[in-house]
Amino acid sequence: MLSLATHRDRPGRVVAGLAVGGVSTSEDGGASWRVSDAGLPDGEINAVAIASRNSDMIYASVRGDGLWKSEDAGATWSLAMDRPWLDDAEREPLALASVELETGMGGIWIYAGTEVGLARVPDCFCRWQDVQPGNAMDALVAGEAPPSEAPLPGGQPILSLASAPSAPEVMYAALRSGLWASQDGGVIWQKRASKAATAVAVHPRDETYIAALLGGILKFSRDGGATWIETGEL
Repeated sequence: MLSLATHRDRPGRVVAGLAVGGVSTSEDGGASWRVSDAGLPDGEINAVAIASRNSDMIYASVRGDGLWKSEDAGATWSLAMDRPWLDDAEREPLALASVELETGMGGIWIYAGTEVGLARVPDCFCRWQDVQPGNAMDALVAGEAPPSEAPLPGGQPILSLASAPSAPEVMYAALRSGLWASQDGGVIWQKRASKAATAVAVHPRDETYIAALLGGILKFSRDGGATWIETGEL
């Protein structure tokens, strides 16, 4: 099992991306599972996500084959988008997040953490884009100074991404350099923990309540990563 996804409105639904066997889904919190890979190509499922506005819409990143989607809770699949292009090459999405921020085109964003950086695509799947301030183009046209940005460290794999359902502009990212947090949809990031981070999750009703694997140890924070409680070594 390489990745997991849940949804705030369907607490029993769990979607798992597998190294072998495609995607499996559970409707009872993991007590039982069914294979959900009709139409998916063979290959590792690097990442899965459930659309924040539709719990039956599932996204899966298939290694070497781009981003796939299912509109029927995993019963059937179709290709949604090629892999993002970053640093002059196609990149594998290692983490996915459905982020309920408006794109300006009637939909919301899907963010992808790759082996070298962060990209996003509207859920109409027109094209992958860099994460930029919403008024960046206006500033360029007006000849003004560009808005402030503080992106994630370049060249590092983004191993896990989370957007808070209660405040979708609040995001967390797990990198080898630590756990990072953004308050503005991924434009400006700040480090919240220095230990290597490999996974992160956020409470569906409290954007400051997070869990993360830091240096191989599961830790919890109730203040957005300012302080941590250690629970034990995994």
